[in-house]
Amino acid sequence: MIEHKQAAFELKKEPDADGEFEGYASVFGIVDQGLDVVERGAFTKSLGSGRKVKLLWQHDTSKVIGVLDVLSEDERGLFFKGRLLKGIKLAEEAMVMLRAGAIDGISIGYRTVEAVQEGGGRIRKLLEVELYEISLVTFPMNEAAKVTGVKSDDGAFDIRKLEAALRDVCGLSQKEAKALLADGFKGLKVTRDVGADEGDERAKALLQSLNKLKEAFHV
Repeated sequence: MIEHKQAAFELKKEPDADGEFEGYASVFGIVDQGLDVVERGAFTKSLGSGRKVKLLWQHDTSKVIGVLDVLSEDERGLFFKGRLLKGIKLAEEAMVMLRAGAIDGISIGYRTVEAVQEGGGRIRKLLEVELYEISLVTFPMNEAAKVTGVKSDDGAFDIRKLEAALRDVCGLSQKEAKALLADGFKGLKVTRDVGADEGDERAKALLQSLNKLKEAFHV
């Protein structure tokens, strides 16, 4: 029997002209809304079997919308890089919805090979699964899996690295880094309560640091 496990994702940067995006279709060690938890190594045998995993729309096997160029396990979960294909109307529509944030779910289609019960039988720990497909879906189940980056013209863009750089180089807090990326200096301003002199000096230092980041990230 084919089962489905859904997860929310957050698009960090709108898809490029090639439709490339990446993220995690499953995250290890987190109990989802269906009271399942996927263990690290659950996909290992399936990924080594040579089976071609499909990229679908809403688990509909008649609606292939792209290809998966990379699919592998790491310490966090099931990582993928995929492409929505040009010339396929539904794939192009999916691209528009991703850009607009109208689609916020990703899901895997799989068959359970081995699982154990925990928590008095309430939680199912998946030790091995056979993976068949990954789908873009409307409603999420596991809130942890996310798209972490989308290819830009000059290579892979990772918003998490930029956030870390804003903290390390510019001295911003995590909240301030997120506010700056979301709303620019307007967003950063509302997170601080400083005097005029302190604010001016802070702004000058921040601009210098941002110029360094601009060179480092080629933007």
